[in-house]
Amino acid sequence: MGYSKSDFRISKHSLKRLAIAMTCLTIGLGEAAAQESPGGDVSSQSTASDAPPITVPLTGESTIGELLSHPALRTFTTHILPWANRNYQEDMPLTQIARLLPYHSDVNLETVLSGLNRLIELQQHGAPVFHEIYSEEERARRSDLDEAGLFFFPGKPGAPFAIIAPGGGFSYVGSVHEGFPYAMVLAELGFNAFVVTYRTGQGGQVATQDMARAVDYVMANSTVLQVATDGYSVWGSSAGARMAAYIGSHGPDAFGANTTKRPSTVVMAYTSHRDIGETEPPTYVIVGERDGIAPPSSMQPRVTALKKLGTDVAFRVVPDIGHGFGAGTNTPAEGWIREAASFWQAHLPENSHRLLPAHQNQETSN
Repeated sequence: MGYSKSDFRISKHSLKRLAIAMTCLTIGLGEAAAQESPGGDVSSQSTASDAPPITVPLTGESTIGELLSHPALRTFTTHILPWANRNYQEDMPLTQIARLLPYHSDVNLETVLSGLNRLIELQQHGAPVFHEIYSEEERARRSDLDEAGLFFFPGKPGAPFAIIAPGGGFSYVGSVHEGFPYAMVLAELGFNAFVVTYRTGQGGQVATQDMARAVDYVMANSTVLQVATDGYSVWGSSAGARMAAYIGSHGPDAFGANTTKRPSTVVMAYTSHRDIGETEPPTYVIVGERDGIAPPSSMQPRVTALKKLGTDVAFRVVPDIGHGFGAGTNTPAEGWIREAASFWQAHLPENSHRLLPAHQNQETSN
């Protein structure tokens, strides 16, 4: 793409906020202000202007307009909601947010609100949650690059990272359903998790270029972000799963990135995808038995092809559920994110953090 390390430079202000936030997350958000370090207490390391104002969480009765204007989120709310460049009905309550996700099912309000309020909480405690992956100069030259970006849910410092691509048929980005909820679970398990937003309306190749650029961004800033560069994973659902699979099959550099290191694991949820690389990373695959968009029969050929290459594959078909179930809250798919994280951990380099009990590989197929 012809970019340099300067394109990934994090501002000194963001560096300071991230250092404070990582300390907060390590010792506990509620206790951070009372803890002292050799240089003084945590709160004294930032000025009053560094601290976001105290804010209240969102509820189901909060409106889209209240989300868009929320003090902790308003600088990047256009990246939170699914559709780029849309004039939203601002009086619509969040209880109706599923209306913005036509390709998805089982959209659980509590799960959506948990992800949004976690963003608020992280911002409140000084974490730079949203990161531009393209420089200001690049975005000035190409306005569509404004759609792309990266949300960070910190886990344990030094732990491996995952990059998650939500779906939406390359028409919208369903982060509230298939991005933030996944990242929350992974971060709670100790992994570092990123959710990529990407350009829509231009197909899978362009979207995958944004995911590849996100890998570059994390790699270039791994020291500041306190993430391990070995053993990263890529996750995707529906359209996002195609993006993750492309990165796994061909590497980020095949889509314009500088990074040649391929992921240690690919996690694919409910998509048909036939493209296969010469070698393939271990792959976790999940789909609903009643999926009418990407039925299990359409995913089986890829699973078979991966196994022929000698790739370790976990293939789970979830009964009585359709397409786009996301985290699967209150459905037969509930808990699958932790299961996939265990599969990922089983394929980490030997010197990586071990955050979960030993993986027990279980395959489920029809």
